[in-house]
Amino acid sequence: MLLTIHPVDPEPRKLRVVLEALNNGGVVVCPTDTVYAFVCSAHSARAIEEVARLKGVKPQKADLSLICQDLSQLSTYARSVDTAAFRIMKRALPGPYTFILAASNEIPKLFKNNKRTVGIRVPDHPIPQAIVRELGHPLVVASVHDPDLILDHTTDPERIEEHLGHQVEIVIDGGLCGLEGSTVIDLTQGEPIVLREGKGTLEGLF
Repeated sequence: MLLTIHPVDPEPRKLRVVLEALNNGGVVVCPTDTVYAFVCSAHSARAIEEVARLKGVKPQKADLSLICQDLSQLSTYARSVDTAAFRIMKRALPGPYTFILAASNEIPKLFKNNKRTVGIRVPDHPIPQAIVRELGHPLVVASVHDPDLILDHTTDPERIEEHLGHQVEIVIDGGLCGLEGSTVIDLTQGEPIVLREGKGTLEGLF
């Protein structure tokens, strides 16, 4: 199902359709400030397994991240975020960054693995922000890749619906997204380590 939602001012009625799907354990394709992504409720183990399957990996091996409403949700999913790391995140978020943090005991329960780290995102995009706010807890997120091996990501929601619509509950059409993933920064080692340079600029961040 392709559901058009206004990218700046998401309609509450349409958001309720998305929330119902997520609360029922469904997987949704959602725009972000970087690329289109699979999202599901962090409270649904079945949906998290389905996101891993859609990515073509076993749940135990999947590098899945969380979309949080803001940094206040961190304490549930990440532990011992020091002042320097928190300042970097406060400077960068909301924005096109994924921060790798030491995982709390909640993460192995969520992802059914022994991962010691978790990726945290707060995208600068009204649609995922509204969904997380209304849901009341984070979304699990993983980027959608294009079936065309030349392209890494798909910008067009209609193309995503064509290829993946039968495997997910809803494809949200929030307009065209970008082709560049988030900048990934590891904050677990004391000094920030850039694991991948993406859309998020590093200038003035550290």
